[in-house]
Amino acid sequence: MSELAVAPEVMMPPVSGGIYSEKIAVGGGPVLDFSYVGIDAILEQMRKKAMKQGFELNIMVVGQSGLGKSTLMNTLFKSKVSRKSALEKEKEKIPKTVEIKSISHDVEEKGVRMKLTVIDTPGFGDQINNENCWQPIMKFINDQYEAYLQEEININRKKRIPDSRVHCCIYFIPPTGHCLRPLDVEFMRRLSKVVNIVPVIAKADTLTLEERDFFKQKIREELRANGIDVYPQKEFDEDAEDRMINEKIREMIPFAVVGSDQEYQVNGRRLLGRKTKWGTIEVENIAHCEFAYLRDLLIRTHMQNIKDITSSIHYELYRVRRLHENNTVAARNHPARGIGLNLLSLFYWLTVQYNSGCFSSQITQ
Repeated sequence: MSELAVAPEVMMPPVSGGIYSEKIAVGGGPVLDFSYVGIDAILEQMRKKAMKQGFELNIMVVGQSGLGKSTLMNTLFKSKVSRKSALEKEKEKIPKTVEIKSISHDVEEKGVRMKLTVIDTPGFGDQINNENCWQPIMKFINDQYEAYLQEEININRKKRIPDSRVHCCIYFIPPTGHCLRPLDVEFMRRLSKVVNIVPVIAKADTLTLEERDFFKQKIREELRANGIDVYPQKEFDEDAEDRMINEKIREMIPFAVVGSDQEYQVNGRRLLGRKTKWGTIEVENIAHCEFAYLRDLLIRTHMQNIKDITSSIHYELYRVRRLHENNTVAARNHPARGIGLNLLSLFYWLTVQYNSGCFSSQITQ
């Protein structure tokens, strides 16, 4: 017994918030809080685990050449994260077809590590005939879902499946000031069903404030008329508080943004901006453009929600469709086996929905 005994001086002290808490007796000595259970300590446990694992974020940028996609990504993360920035300075030729190119970075801020992947689509919208130019992008997004699905259904699957699924697609609209092009409408109509789309008006400093407001209103009308549901989607609001916050965001979409990775001195302050002979356009000044609102949405307030919707909505729809296709083929070849697979698929789907809280939220509503 003596070998198993632990000396009092080497025992770990109780965690903060335990029964040996901050309460002080009248005489000055500590008082044990026997009513405290410690359930709230789970938050600290989750934080520590998340900090060890790190986070992943995969952002796709889509738009024709010259709209400042690379510059905006560098501005968002205040570092050279775009594909063009990472490559050697060389003149890039416009590809004959849409290409998909991605580059990953390990970003760290205040001890929080994140693997950031930026996916670029050079060649999109740059041809004379842009018919079906969204198909390679749609295929790439579905390929990432398929890769995740194959890892998920493995018998000996990894403890943590690498997540290459596209969490968000930033779609760059040219600042024409008139209306959406047929290409813009068709792309967003098709891709909004498989990925979270955040539309932005690129190089918004080329528009006057009146032109910008008119253009934004026109785009919102066209999105509604064509049944295009961009992020944050109204049907996925979880409660009244979410609905109120997201409603303000939906009223601002599309964000009129200006990107710059150049710093200038303005009134004794160093800030990101674009310098002209009329003055300096401050990127993070909401009176000049809406970049700050876009940054807050993507990084500071809705990043986890964007990833959750990708996982629980877009990926789930793809997974159910693929399993249904497999079950249909199996049922055609082996009727008895097909029935069993359908029941198994249904049970798995119900389990996922229950665990994600979909049923409880519907019952509450």
